[in-house]
Amino acid sequence: MVFRLSAAICGAVITLAFSSVAMAQSEIDAVQSNDLVIAASGVAITGAASMYNPYLPGYREGGVNTASGERYDSSEWAAAIKTNLREEFGGVRYGARPKYALVEGAGKKAIIKINDVGPLTPGRIIDFNERTMRYFDPSLQRGVIDGVKVIPLSGDDWTPGPVAEAVAGQSGAVDYAKVARSHISIEHSRPRAHLR
Repeated sequence: MVFRLSAAICGAVITLAFSSVAMAQSEIDAVQSNDLVIAASGVAITGAASMYNPYLPGYREGGVNTASGERYDSSEWAAAIKTNLREEFGGVRYGARPKYALVEGAGKKAIIKINDVGPLTPGRIIDFNERTMRYFDPSLQRGVIDGVKVIPLSGDDWTPGPVAEAVAGQSGAVDYAKVARSHISIEHSRPRAHLR
């Protein structure tokens, strides 16, 4: 009987611990979501997205080195922006720290590292690397994703990857007007944002 009572108490403690962790995680997500909205430093740029991979046969542009000096890595959350948008992202230059953007398309959101620029096909504003494109188009069958919104983020301490839905707020859509009015930068001393 004492054993059953001990097991019941242990089970209750474990349940309480897991629910506390879940509540703490939701509070962390909300704080990080607020950081993301505040850090959005530019106006949303809307256009089409496609994929690039210099290692694929027949690839016609650029090489394996990106504009920032990093080597192209198909396993990162990275992208190239259209050359004439370089300044919208604070300059993507050789040796400079990478820039980041909140990207929304195909019903999904992600923080993407912008480490390259290129002369994209007219109408396209961003070229995803392979991993990023697989997130927005898992089968890679679409080729081009229309209506993609890209918002530059201030700061250089973001962790690229999918963004928790808490960022979108109650209605499920990011308030781009609010984001565009917000030019407050996040202090560089804040912890890296792990948004998943």
